[in-house]
Amino acid sequence: MALAAAFALAACDGDPMPEPVFGLAPQADSDLRNLVDGAPELVVGGEHLNVGLLGRFYARHGFEPVWTTRQAEADSLGDAVLRAGGQGLDPELFHATLLRHGATSSPLERELLLSDAFLSYADALARGAVPVERRRDDESLAPEPIDVAAVLDEAIDSPDPAAVIEALAPTTPTYRALRQALQRDRSGAPASNAASANRVRTIEVNLERQRWLPRRLPADRAWVNAADERLVLYRAGQPVFSTRVVVGEDVERNQSPEFRATIDAIFYNPPWVVPADIASAEILPKLSHDPDYLTRNKMVLLANGEVEQLPGPDAGLGLIMIDMPNRFDVYLHDTPDKIIFSRDNRRISHGCIRVQDPRDFAALLMEQSIDAINQGISAGSTTRNDLPTPVPVFVVYQTAFVDTDGSLQFRPDFYNRDAAIWRQLQERPPGRVLAAQGNNRPRSSSPL
Repeated sequence: MALAAAFALAACDGDPMPEPVFGLAPQADSDLRNLVDGAPELVVGGEHLNVGLLGRFYARHGFEPVWTTRQAEADSLGDAVLRAGGQGLDPELFHATLLRHGATSSPLERELLLSDAFLSYADALARGAVPVERRRDDESLAPEPIDVAAVLDEAIDSPDPAAVIEALAPTTPTYRALRQALQRDRSGAPASNAASANRVRTIEVNLERQRWLPRRLPADRAWVNAADERLVLYRAGQPVFSTRVVVGEDVERNQSPEFRATIDAIFYNPPWVVPADIASAEILPKLSHDPDYLTRNKMVLLANGEVEQLPGPDAGLGLIMIDMPNRFDVYLHDTPDKIIFSRDNRRISHGCIRVQDPRDFAALLMEQSIDAINQGISAGSTTRNDLPTPVPVFVVYQTAFVDTDGSLQFRPDFYNRDAAIWRQLQERPPGRVLAAQGNNRPRSSSPL
């Protein structure tokens, strides 16, 4: 049944309606303004609506009803919302039950419910159903901002409204492959099969993570998937280099965060400055039974409580550090301890990322030969060397992804982040923007 017809039946209890299906009273425009212009909260049918999105949308329409004369457009968009499951999104996030059964008490409520469903679905496709303000502090990836109110207007004026809204979703190979896998797994093993249910959850969570990424990924980029413990460098959209990495420990305070930065330089022979909290917890206690520990390891205690290790082949950062300023103070760097890359479990750092083949990586970034990189290091002094062209770098945590060969891969959720995202994907969206949740701890640049 078309959504408009469903609403009509619910509103008239079987009696014909003399007015249009979505007809509103003459004062409806003032009612809309009063309801959505600056209101702190709005609830229809027991479900919270997004007042901010509604306010922006109706401001574009002079706070007049939109759907009274747009039944075909409402039906097209409503059908798109009801098939949100194909995007890994629960249609109930967008009032699916109310849409199907028309369970509202007035034409004004139906007007608002339709708009909220369409706007919220567009917003979920454009930036994720769990936007950055509702995530952990260290899940900070976000796509370009999109005015979904403007997109909904574009959809209304197009011959295929649903297609305009659905075009907000990512088009990456991983997103396409995950949607295909989701379609197979829903049609495959029964829901009682725990392994199948867990796989579906993993797919849906990682579809959400894809929505946190830019819609056009930079053709030249460095890509670190902490869940895969691997770094890949892309040129012109194609992988040209791949190597193992060490990432943060499983314990929450040391996990590698998810973020985007820009590699703009490379340090040769970098010193390692150990943050005061790590120095206090892990280095200074050793002095009580080993007074020569700092001297032997070429370390000096700084006045602010930090410890600096002088550069050299045995320094914690090795001989190369990739400069990529970010608020987490997490960097890519070399390490003197090469044996760790032979481990299957390479989650042993305080958050920073150690690279197995840093000289090869540096040569590609600097567009120089490895011999040139070696000469820069052999000079012995600490130098900062600008890249000819800065390169975007993404640190992600994807437990399901398409690898460089085009095959769909799954990795264990050793940081236990999937479950929290899954829970939020099942919740009703709040009427107000929530404050950032999760751990707001500062990150360290420690390579330990």
